Amino acid sequence: MRVKIILFVIFFLLWESIANADVQERTPAIGSEKSFLYTVKKFGIPILRAIIKIENGSSEQGKPFYLIQAQVDSSNYLGLFLRMKNRFTSTIDGHTCSPVRYVKEIDQEGFMIENKNYLQTLTFDYPNKRVVEERKGRSERREISLPPDTYDPLSMFGRYYLKEELHPDQDIRMSIYDGVKLRQMVFHSKKGRVKSKIFGEVEAICLESKTPFSTFGEKEGIIRIWYTTDGKRTPVSLELDLPIGIVRFELEEVKDG
Repeated sequence: MRVKIILFVIFFLLWESIANADVQERTPAIGSEKSFLYTVKKFGIPILRAIIKIENGSSEQGKPFYLIQAQVDSSNYLGLFLRMKNRFTSTIDGHTCSPVRYVKEIDQEGFMIENKNYLQTLTFDYPNKRVVEERKGRSERREISLPPDTYDPLSMFGRYYLKEELHPDQDIRMSIYDGVKLRQMVFHSKKGRVKSKIFGEVEAICLESKTPFSTFGEKEGIIRIWYTTDGKRTPVSLELDLPIGIVRFELEEVKDG
């Protein structure tokens, strides 16, 4: 059960890590890269590590785009109970931050999780309000109709980190599709203070939303995401208020270059 909780932390980190951005300060230069490193710990020991990287570049046709990559790796401490080496890549439009392509490379196994090993690609077709889903090793392609302004998990991160601004007392509605399930969510923003491992106690904006958790029989829990209000607006903490307790995912390091 503890491992399942940790997996949900990772899952919603990749789904809902939405940053509050000042475009002038936060937009990386062409060819530059910014990385956020997170750790889940149990009894002071790192269990899982996640890295989200944002790279600025341009497409072959000369159109600007951003490449957002996330990787999730299990610690050697878990041994045969859990081995995870998952990779996610989102290519987004440089002007609108709309998703162009989302690639999932899932490689995990262990006694306490479901064994999975597959490569899935989602190609978004915004004009026709659909997404084309393909899996390596399968000949069939699925076309799925989606609501307007649907994002994959990482393009949503890019939209708010690179383009949009957040303010307290907002209700933000969003549609997210990751190739498994389409979710309609509403986040409420509020201002407060939060303790950070690398920054100490800081003023931050919290995005909070209720959502059902399938692992707990669709019982509702709460997601809280904290971003600093110092101009950099760094996503410093993620909290999951689950039916069996609260789990916190902390930012360990921010890297440029």
